[in-house]
Amino acid sequence: MATLTASYLHPFGDAVRIEHGRVSVLRDTLLATDRMDRLARDAVFAAQPAQSVARWLIWELAQAVGVRPASIHDLYMARGRGLVHGFTVPAINVRGMAYDTARSIFRTARAIEAGAFICEIARSEIGYTDQRPAEYTAVILAAALREGFRGPVFLQGDHFQVNAKKYAVDPEPEVRAVKQLAREAVAAGFYNIDVDTSTLVDLHRQTLADQQRLNVEAGADIIADVRSIQPAGVTISIGGEIGEVGTKNSTVEELRAYMSGLAAVLAGRGSARAPDAGLSKISVQTGTSHGGVVLPDGSIADVKVDFHTLEELSRVARAEYGLAGAVQHGASTLPDAAFHHFPRTETAEIHLATNFQNILFDHLPAATRDEVYAWLRVNAKDERKPSDTDEQFFYKTRKKALGPFKRAFWDLSEETKAELAAAYDAKFRFLFEQLAVGGTASMVARYVDAAEQHRAPPDGSDAGAVAAAPDDTDLSD
Repeated sequence: MATLTASYLHPFGDAVRIEHGRVSVLRDTLLATDRMDRLARDAVFAAQPAQSVARWLIWELAQAVGVRPASIHDLYMARGRGLVHGFTVPAINVRGMAYDTARSIFRTARAIEAGAFICEIARSEIGYTDQRPAEYTAVILAAALREGFRGPVFLQGDHFQVNAKKYAVDPEPEVRAVKQLAREAVAAGFYNIDVDTSTLVDLHRQTLADQQRLNVEAGADIIADVRSIQPAGVTISIGGEIGEVGTKNSTVEELRAYMSGLAAVLAGRGSARAPDAGLSKISVQTGTSHGGVVLPDGSIADVKVDFHTLEELSRVARAEYGLAGAVQHGASTLPDAAFHHFPRTETAEIHLATNFQNILFDHLPAATRDEVYAWLRVNAKDERKPSDTDEQFFYKTRKKALGPFKRAFWDLSEETKAELAAAYDAKFRFLFEQLAVGGTASMVARYVDAAEQHRAPPDGSDAGAVAAAPDDTDLSD
């Protein structure tokens, strides 16, 4: 077994050349083989400096063959101008088994020529899944390369959210924490950021402007900071939010109060260069909740989305503010019959998370699932309500095991992974077709310019020492 040191041995032989810190791909077909699996694993689990070099190499390989992190901003602005329509962008929270899940996403996208889709991770998910932005970027790009996907890759920071309780105690550190996370994410290649200060909306105040005031002020502060760190040639797609998911449904009047307040605050900061300084979309609440409502038997209660309100909010967002439209969160546990309504109502984007996590746990070997649940009984016991059944408790808390069991899930048998791949492929194919994103690759190519962005090799590494390993070298740690 090769020792992973500063002289990192990459697995692509003479198909990849590295000279003076620049990567050239001579035969890109080798990227779509199990050799990429080894590189992706090193990007997650290898010791330093091998881990950093593996992440750098994935980034540079992706740049070389045209698989580049990009902003969806210009496509959304085209939608705001009425130049494109008729589809809803799925934003997929890749939580557990990120590499295998993302492979299914890109495999599906390639099969139906989809380009308008997003891979995202929320502030809370970064913690409990143990996936910092740099790791997430490497895994998603490696999955795209493994499946032979070509084109822009939209990485998104979902719910970069201000915690209302912490904000009430001391606003500055909480806002600063969101800014720091956004800076980390942008540096990693996240060029789409959802700024969520909707937790600060106070529905007890009399006027809509007062209800949205803290949402507007804190949101504008974070938006301006994100704009200040944009890479050259990139306009980051930024989303705002007017109502916290799981609370009361949003209204057009709230949308107008938020947008007018935001415009005024940004103008006062000298950062009102519409449309680039503002938003590309707006998240609203129309009846869903994150993860769904869990019944005592572990099943999910039926949810009805107010599609009329969603359609009207999207229409006003486009007509009055030039945005792509409204965004619906918490959609993955909706009944299958609901999804075709999103493109029909011209919803700009929907966020999908929990159902893919459910698929993972449904396909775990019984012994692995029992081990996870035993861990939850000890480590998540404080989150259990007296009225919770076992089914409710495990359903609501099992996401907290994704980080601690990340390596165990990565090491599942090939048989289990094949069953999971089939289930993921079927679900992603269904969703992509229902949301009408098949064939959007050409549309993305028309409006999105994903320029090359090269990075220097990691500090302390010798790019000349990143050599090709012999074909039979075992690079596992």
